[in-house]
Amino acid sequence: MTSAQVDTSEQSSEASEEGYERGLGSRQVQMIAIGGAIGVGLFLGAGANIAKAGPSLILMYALAGGIIFFIMRALGELLLYRPVSGSFAEYSREFLGPFFGYFTGWTYWLMWVVTGMAELTAAAIYVNYWFPSVPQWVTALVFLVILFGVNLISVKVFGELEFWFSMVKVTALIGMIVIGLGVLTFGFSSAGDTASVANLYQFDGFFPKGVGSSLMTLQGVMFAYLAVELVGVTAGESENPEKTLPKAINTLPWRIALFYVGALTVILCVVKWTEFAPGVSPFVAAFAKIGIPAGAGIVNFVVLTAALSSCNSGMYSTGRMLRNLADSGEAPAAFRKLSASKTPALGITVSVLFMGIGVVLNYIVPEKAFGYVTSVATAAGIWTWLMILISHVLYRRAVDAGRLPASSFPAPGGAVCSWIAIVFLLFVTCLIAYDGDSRVCLYVMAGWAAALGVGWLVLKSRNPEIAERNERTPLEKVS
Repeated sequence: MTSAQVDTSEQSSEASEEGYERGLGSRQVQMIAIGGAIGVGLFLGAGANIAKAGPSLILMYALAGGIIFFIMRALGELLLYRPVSGSFAEYSREFLGPFFGYFTGWTYWLMWVVTGMAELTAAAIYVNYWFPSVPQWVTALVFLVILFGVNLISVKVFGELEFWFSMVKVTALIGMIVIGLGVLTFGFSSAGDTASVANLYQFDGFFPKGVGSSLMTLQGVMFAYLAVELVGVTAGESENPEKTLPKAINTLPWRIALFYVGALTVILCVVKWTEFAPGVSPFVAAFAKIGIPAGAGIVNFVVLTAALSSCNSGMYSTGRMLRNLADSGEAPAAFRKLSASKTPALGITVSVLFMGIGVVLNYIVPEKAFGYVTSVATAAGIWTWLMILISHVLYRRAVDAGRLPASSFPAPGGAVCSWIAIVFLLFVTCLIAYDGDSRVCLYVMAGWAAALGVGWLVLKSRNPEIAERNERTPLEKVS
């Protein structure tokens, strides 16, 4: 048996020994991947960004989408080298050391907890559109309990619910694009007389507020792409990761082209950019302009679905990440236990309790605080993406040196594309630091880093082997 064959067999056993149920089929992984690229950041956040950048926002989404594809191909190469649940922390632990695995795991957990708080609040606001007399905290609590129950039952139920959440979002977006193209082509509806491709450049040009203002929207654009990496968390529970993961990742470019670039292009052709305003969904505004009676209600339902989908994904990923940390001695050992349905029930429960803070804060959180929460999620997401990219660069060095086996799904361009993405993410971090409203998230992350640093010192004092341990690869174990 060759070393590569030994490596492959040990990878398979390692994944199966995690104890998770291989309950996510190709259909579900594909839709989780698609749904991860469609969220509240697009449906709501695009309104404020259009007001800042005009039609050039299309270019910003395309630019950021290209970088996201680099990140996902880097992750894909790592996943096919060693498919594990909690992959981001595992790869950080292997290639950068135990501290980075610990820091990345807890930071990704934080990202989803604060995102869950924000999405619960958003979902409650959307329901108020139909039932204004129902208190927001009641709605948020009901959604929290329902999604909590779904995640405890089994990974198959989670996957099925996420499949249908994604189906609603995808179908609605395709419908919006088709209707918009119909308005542009045939000129029907009240928007038909003014709908034109010329709307992309007639009103003060493609960059009406200047290139600098367009670049400042990148931080909001990157928030819209959060969760595309969720495919990596599903690796340990996919029925056939060698086939489903590459397919899910390779479809990312057309998803970005269709759902982000395509949808925004059509919307901005149908309605001139000067008619959009912050705090209003551009899709709701466009449907109102077209004159579809139930348009606003339909889009409100779709945005509600997007919020619930994000919260559902958050519960799923936080439980898995806590179990990964516990497996490495970086979280209480109790998080390692799986329930009878093979779900990390305790990790999910603790995460949901923290998300429940969002229900309490529905009384006191002002509108600006929602932006603060999402900016913290973006900062945590950028850290996760950086760890994926740096791990990929180090993995490629090890492969080139013959220390590790090559992945069956190599990233195009090798480490070069990862370096490009690293520089881009550092540039976006500088933009966040420059923006006074967003800068607060860097202060929060500094405090979080300090807290994790103290926690690491405590862990080292109690168990010095944690800091000394260096994960060895399967090839190294048999050499």
